[in-house]
Amino acid sequence: MCGRFARKSTQEILAEWFDLDLEEMPWFAPSYNVAPQSTQPVVRLNPDTGSREMALLRWGLVPFWSRDSKIAYSTINARAEEAASKPAYREALKRRRCLIPADAFYEWQRLDLKTKQPFAFALVSGAPYAFAGLWESWRPKEPADTPPLETFTILTTDSNELMEPVHNRMPVILEPKDYDRWLDPGDPARPPIDLLRPYPAERMRAWPVDDRVGNVRNNDADLLEPAK
Repeated sequence: MCGRFARKSTQEILAEWFDLDLEEMPWFAPSYNVAPQSTQPVVRLNPDTGSREMALLRWGLVPFWSRDSKIAYSTINARAEEAASKPAYREALKRRRCLIPADAFYEWQRLDLKTKQPFAFALVSGAPYAFAGLWESWRPKEPADTPPLETFTILTTDSNELMEPVHNRMPVILEPKDYDRWLDPGDPARPPIDLLRPYPAERMRAWPVDDRVGNVRNNDADLLEPAK
């Protein structure tokens, strides 16, 4: 799964990485401890123009048909092998795919019944990357003039060799050459699910970090430092 990640790259770096116009991007600051239910930048195709944009969405997908938004607490991740069949994700997989910028993600390894060690996972190159995501727009029935709530989820797949000792799942990390293909709606009946695979272990690195990352109120660059 993926329940916490870090995005340290500046807006300038992300604008260049995702081929976006910096002046048209919404403002956001780096975050070293991104948690579910927070609002985060995602890259998607604008629903009206079809051009690539950065938008601020809340983490925890609320399907357009949902009765209320409480489902978001259980939809921060979508299993890649189930997304095409689960009602919460299948329509978004066909038409509303997105990229979630990140520089690292965290996962906890259980050492014993009472102890877990958090690890950070990043690319060996140190470059930013993008999780494969899905997004939705939801509006409550009452009151009628309530603005829509836009949300996202991160797709997960089997762990690679680096991740496996820590957890049996990992977020799907996409290659930059596949960004256009992932975002392009194409044929809704044939979404690019072949891209939903483990990232090569030899191109990633992992290191233990301090358990301060377990508290969402901690949000500083030291969270990515190796644990002492």
